[in-house]
Amino acid sequence: MKFFSQSFLYDDPWPIVSLAFFLRYPNPYASHVLSCDVISREFTSSGSLLTTRLILKKATLPRWAPKGIISRSESWIIEESEVDPHGEVVRCLTRNLEHVKAMQIHENQTFRQLGEGKTLQTTEARIVSGFGWGLTKQIENYGLARFRKNVQRSREGVTLILDLIRQARQQPMTLSSSYLNPTSASRLTANRTSDQFLSEPHQVPEAGDPS
Repeated sequence: MKFFSQSFLYDDPWPIVSLAFFLRYPNPYASHVLSCDVISREFTSSGSLLTTRLILKKATLPRWAPKGIISRSESWIIEESEVDPHGEVVRCLTRNLEHVKAMQIHENQTFRQLGEGKTLQTTEARIVSGFGWGLTKQIENYGLARFRKNVQRSREGVTLILDLIRQARQQPMTLSSSYLNPTSASRLTANRTSDQFLSEPHQVPEAGDPS
């Protein structure tokens, strides 16, 4: 079993960072995400918003992995989140539903409002393999290395969406989907209004794993 823990401070207030987190797909740093769908959403009696999303991701294997270790190249991920507007905190638990014998990752993220309009993100994860055959430790080390890399890419994706939200809030201009290209993030066109982008569901085209 391997453990991961990391914190990151955003220079943006909690409501904006939370919005960017839930709008993070699609983005060019998450090309391994094939789809993301809300399967349930409800309010609690205390006013918190509970959401469950089903995410399909493309799985990759290292070259040393034996053939047949997983049955297919995609994996369903379940994401369960709570948005507490009174406590100004988002709690999110994510775990894979497939290939759990080869490797299962339980990820826990929180976003908390701090002083001076900043937001603290804390990410913790537990990586476990039950594959055996002398490969358990190697698989867990591989999973930890990939998870650490993907956390960085996820943060870059959230940061990109934060930039888009700032543009939408600061000027009544229309935003092009080309803004999602990190090499042309400042380009603005009249293809789509910012309100449409922030409210419409998006489907991610099939692509390979970014790493």
